[in-house]
Amino acid sequence: MTHNEVFYAKILLFGEYSVIFNSMGLTIPYTHFTGHLSMPSEKKYTNLDFALKSNLDLHEYASYLKNLASQDDCQFDMDFERLDYDLNHGLYFESNIPQGFGLGSSGALVVAVYLQYGINVIPRSRQMDVSDILKLKSIFSKMESFFHGTSSGLDPLNCYIQFPLLIKAKDDIQVVNIPRNHNEDSAIFLINSGKPGKTEPLVNLFLENSKKPEYKQKVMEEFIPYTNSSIHSLINGDYNEFFDNLAKLSKFEFDHLKAMIPEPYHEVWKFGNNSSSFHLKLCGSGGGGFLLGFAKNYQTAKEELKRFNIEPVTVYQKSASKILNNES
Repeated sequence: MTHNEVFYAKILLFGEYSVIFNSMGLTIPYTHFTGHLSMPSEKKYTNLDFALKSNLDLHEYASYLKNLASQDDCQFDMDFERLDYDLNHGLYFESNIPQGFGLGSSGALVVAVYLQYGINVIPRSRQMDVSDILKLKSIFSKMESFFHGTSSGLDPLNCYIQFPLLIKAKDDIQVVNIPRNHNEDSAIFLINSGKPGKTEPLVNLFLENSKKPEYKQKVMEEFIPYTNSSIHSLINGDYNEFFDNLAKLSKFEFDHLKAMIPEPYHEVWKFGNNSSSFHLKLCGSGGGGFLLGFAKNYQTAKEELKRFNIEPVTVYQKSASKILNNES
């Protein structure tokens, strides 16, 4: 690997919050945003203030990794001598992945460091064994915990493998294909709330609500089945059933996870569900960042979103398989 190797953002299509109670999850790479390790150079434009701050952050991260290694908790060997040399010569992480928007900014950094400075790293491929996937997940969980306190390791795992990942259970994660959608008018899109979200307080709120028997029952009997059914129908290529399941999931989130939806977007969320021309759901923990949208007819959805002064960011349109499955 060279410092020029680029790593993509990720989108958790399905599984936010529900994976806490062992629902399925589905995550995909998102090539619109990228990050890579870099060195300051006169041959290219470098934002020196950004590079300096990133370099200082990487020094702290290196100390964290060294501490893991000293406790035999790193789970793999690293070339710290080379890492220190590069850091002392200005190494930084060049990235346009928004931080706090649920797109895996720290996951891309983790993977870049792992591949550049790891010794005998686990090779990546589309046909990876489940055992290797789970080992990587464990490694990345430790590495990414520096940024979040705790980490599932899923974000860097998706950044590393760069194909859709189906989380069937905590110990069953598979690389999957998502069939081509023959409806050329449909699309997945993002809506930028304009502010970052904070994961920890919202997760704590969800966990507190889930202590209430009635709320927990709704999660187990509605939220999880809607999530799993949406994933199943998408992977199986049944798009009519997919949008039926998605409509139920979107309404559930509006009714029972409303605190996670930024207030300025309540009206447009409800409008989409009532019109059925598009449906919104959380992208990550919510509270800010991006909202995730799905439309059967993207042109109609974009016209309706204009009423709310919203310009959607396209994740895919028409040929779904090329982006969702990372094909060229």
